[in-house]
Amino acid sequence: MRIDLHTHSTASDGTEPPSGVVESAARAGLDVVALTDHDTTSGWVEALAAGERLGVRVVPGMEVSCLVRGVSVHLLSYWQDPADAALGGMLDASRTSRRTRARRMVERLTADTGLRWDDVLEHVHGQATIGRPHIADALVAAGIVGDRDEAFATLLSGSSPYFVPHTAPDPLEAITLVRAAGGVPVLAHPAASKRGSCVGDAEVEAMVESGLAGLEVDHRDHSDAERRHLRDLARSLDLLVTGSSDYHGTGKRNLLGENTTDPEVLEQLHARAGAGGGAPASTGGEVRGA
Repeated sequence: MRIDLHTHSTASDGTEPPSGVVESAARAGLDVVALTDHDTTSGWVEALAAGERLGVRVVPGMEVSCLVRGVSVHLLSYWQDPADAALGGMLDASRTSRRTRARRMVERLTADTGLRWDDVLEHVHGQATIGRPHIADALVAAGIVGDRDEAFATLLSGSSPYFVPHTAPDPLEAITLVRAAGGVPVLAHPAASKRGSCVGDAEVEAMVESGLAGLEVDHRDHSDAERRHLRDLARSLDLLVTGSSDYHGTGKRNLLGENTTDPEVLEQLHARAGAGGGAPASTGGEVRGA
């Protein structure tokens, strides 16, 4: 069984609609795929329907953007209740901050590049969470940079004069809310040093005390040495180990199924979800962020 627990659609910063991600997963020979868009569950209904049609098990999830001591932390959450008020309120605040931050960055870019806010909105689908990838796509379309990678390495990097920080919850708060909503939290690409600063082992240990269930170890942004360290850390803290692609369609070079999760780990994660395994296939109510 081939399982990929980290993908993105046009509900956030991927380039394929939720159903398209599931269709691509089927073509890639995946048996299970998780849809984990940034700070939103708006793609769940479409993805789950596509999974039923194609015979692919869809794990409803999300990637929560967090910050601790100025370091970006991404938390994968699976099977959380999409109608949970406390978690939904936190996500609403994060999406508002992202949109405000994106607009301010575009304002800084306009004078030097001519990029406009309307240019960015052309690359945002529906109620997608707006972020730097959408600005990157607009820069590519305008011929200012060659691709997303170049945009993030130059104009949109953290050291760029155009960069604007955004507010995000502390990961301990996010983990607590995810758990309270019946979800299972896994720390995404925790040692991806090529992306910038990473949290230390002590901070991961604090997350475990708040309810962290696993570490995403097998990820293309982790070196062999980083993977070995994370496996040792997971073993010492009794955490589950996952692997995934972090697929974004054509937005990144990541390929579906390039890293996978053991079937036994998936079932252990599911067993730790809230009553009934979190949100049912019908989503059990309103999908936050839709």
